[in-house]
Amino acid sequence: MIINHKYKFIFLKTKKTAGTSLEIALSKFCGSQDVITTIGNEDEMVREELGHTGPQNYIINNHLKKIGDFFKSHNKLYPLYMSIKPFCMYYEHIPAFFVKKHLGQKLWNEYFKFSFERNPYDKAISSYYWNTKDLENPPHISDYIENLKDRPFNRPLSSWYIYSINNEIAVDFVGKYENMEDDLRYIKQKLGLPEDIKLPKTKNKYRKDRRHYTELLDDKDLSRIENLCSREIRAFSYKHET
Repeated sequence: MIINHKYKFIFLKTKKTAGTSLEIALSKFCGSQDVITTIGNEDEMVREELGHTGPQNYIINNHLKKIGDFFKSHNKLYPLYMSIKPFCMYYEHIPAFFVKKHLGQKLWNEYFKFSFERNPYDKAISSYYWNTKDLENPPHISDYIENLKDRPFNRPLSSWYIYSINNEIAVDFVGKYENMEDDLRYIKQKLGLPEDIKLPKTKNKYRKDRRHYTELLDDKDLSRIENLCSREIRAFSYKHET
């Protein structure tokens, strides 16, 4: 997630939409007062090698963060850490509601807010390979999809809660992963950026099977995905191919 004061934009990072690559690319245009949230160590190395600005200004309340870090260090208390996290720091997949709350109505209304979405059927496959990458014996993709949870602020497939407030889209623009190049050109022009937004390659090595989702998902998988992602499917007219 990025809050950029010079170019007056807020980037809300969604899941499995090249969000890390986009965050790295956008950090090139950030100054010392802007908010940049942390990403994984391997991806931070990519950002550092490119010479872009790294994580900064993301702590909101140091006292609460210390409490949250204590919760995080104890596995049984991890849900408490997740519940307190939005109140003590900005983080990569923070929902629009909390950004608006901390930033204030004036800047929220003034800044250009954008995010990205992706065909949920294709995103499900990307999510599967990402979340099972460290497993020696990963489950079958159908078992993975069947067991996906739908919890507040912890939804591994749907990102609707990130760019919506009160179940309504709360940002000015939601780009499409499938239309990335054209949408990045639009964002560059909208913000008046001095250069193109160039995405580095990150996290693209984990998907082992590049077949189209119609070859990998059965009817039960499609139904489960449609249930979990019904709001974005309606909002952006996503349809599964046959």
